[in-house]
Amino acid sequence: MIALVTSMVAVAPTATTQAEPVVSQSFRLTAAAAFDVSPPLRDLAKTTIPTTTAAISERGPVVADKGHSADGALQDNARRAQDPLEQISPPRINFEGIANSANPTLISPPDPDGDVGPNHYVQVVNVQYAVYSKTGLRLAGPAQIGTLFAGFPINDCTGFNGDAIVLYDQHADRWLITQFTVTGPQYWNCVAVSTGPDPTGTYFRYAFSTGPNFPDYPKYGVYPDSYFLSTREFAQGTSFVGIGAYALEKHRMLAGDPTARAISFVLPPGDTPWLTGDGLLPTDWDGNRPPGRATPNWFVGSQDDNGPYGAPSDALNVFEFNVDWRPSPRATFGLAAQLPVASFDSIFPCDPAPNTRDCIAQPGTTNKLDILSYRQRPTWRLAYRNFGGYESLVTNQSVEARPGEAGVRWYELRRPRGAATPSLFQQGTFAPGDGVQRWMGSVAQDKNGNIALGYSVSNGTDVFPGIRYTGRLAGDPAGVLARGEQTLINGTGSQLVSSRWGDYTSLHVDPSDDCTFWYTNEYFATSSPNGCQTRIGSFKFPSCRF
Repeated sequence: MIALVTSMVAVAPTATTQAEPVVSQSFRLTAAAAFDVSPPLRDLAKTTIPTTTAAISERGPVVADKGHSADGALQDNARRAQDPLEQISPPRINFEGIANSANPTLISPPDPDGDVGPNHYVQVVNVQYAVYSKTGLRLAGPAQIGTLFAGFPINDCTGFNGDAIVLYDQHADRWLITQFTVTGPQYWNCVAVSTGPDPTGTYFRYAFSTGPNFPDYPKYGVYPDSYFLSTREFAQGTSFVGIGAYALEKHRMLAGDPTARAISFVLPPGDTPWLTGDGLLPTDWDGNRPPGRATPNWFVGSQDDNGPYGAPSDALNVFEFNVDWRPSPRATFGLAAQLPVASFDSIFPCDPAPNTRDCIAQPGTTNKLDILSYRQRPTWRLAYRNFGGYESLVTNQSVEARPGEAGVRWYELRRPRGAATPSLFQQGTFAPGDGVQRWMGSVAQDKNGNIALGYSVSNGTDVFPGIRYTGRLAGDPAGVLARGEQTLINGTGSQLVSSRWGDYTSLHVDPSDDCTFWYTNEYFATSSPNGCQTRIGSFKFPSCRF
């Protein structure tokens, strides 16, 4: 493995508040520690591997509630109803995904994620993957993600590790399937890139070292010249050392070049730990129009003035990652803007207090589910689109919308043509006030600028943990998800042991028409200790046409 350190000038911040900028003065350049070409995934999915490690739980502080602070962007329920002919559609395709029972040992949380291509849907659920046709026919799996790395030179990549991400790179017509390693003393991001458009075929397999740092909570994004990812890094898996930001050399990885490189920064918490908080999300590109030349990949974080890191205000923090791979690698990473947002409360009143994750009530049990809102970060994904006259980014986070009522705060950032950095265009908190808790969302935009939001639901009486979604048309009043609420699947059971719910869910847009949203999340069909199931479904706005 080759390692170089090169001094660079970091991006100058254009913060809109008086925060000290977080900058990194150097980056680390490393070559892939290992490379090979896999057998076809359809064959690997039939293999078995030893279960040598267990998935590591997402880590960080759990903060005691200080009382509700009013939400400054709570949607007015009277503004929800619009033209009934233009409501978001019921599910068009709706089928079962990977169940927890597919694991050799039950996993909590399941972390459901998936993406859609022209002919396939690929789902990963923490340590498992499966490939489906777009009608729901299972073509491969479920199988442990470690089987995808069977025979790989770095054996840790075959482990029972987790925090998996799958992405379809529509502009390269390739698939990425990833997981971290958990064993140490050296840690890796294991990345498999399909050699062609068929996700059941062969893969170029890479491992990129994070040295002695365990790369917790890795989140990836597709961009024209690089695959970007963020991590939360722990020295030897224990003490927090900072937020990692990585760029992987995309053109070499697509070519199956064993010398593909990674550029990385690690930002320690320093004197302003609220700026990076519990993690950043990298930009993930949707749509047919690429980012403009020299457009950075934006990494976005969230801060709450009632959170654990002493933030002076509620805001979104926008970082820029600039990479130039040739003729010799150059990179900068730093805070570009701090965007004040309407007040929100991320610290939910959980029971028994303090320092607990038992938050969301379920029917028929005293066991409660984790809202995870106290994590100071947005929730997967940070979806990017270039509309020509402006670029748009959408993301979300769970909040306490009303006292004891969970809701989803969503944001749209825009960078008009000629502007240096994105600014806040609109925001809203979706919580209709009907006694149903809504949390763990994922948000995306179609080609017309319509926005959809999927999320988990539950309450303590008659709504079992299930899956719903809502949305807005581009011309609706700002900050309002006006186009009705639909159900992907109603839960009919509760989780009886463990508060842990998925750390993320996943909403993507079908590249075939750039209109149809595909969503995956978890639910319970039967009350059980950890017998969650997952669902995969699609929907769209009727006016968005191919």
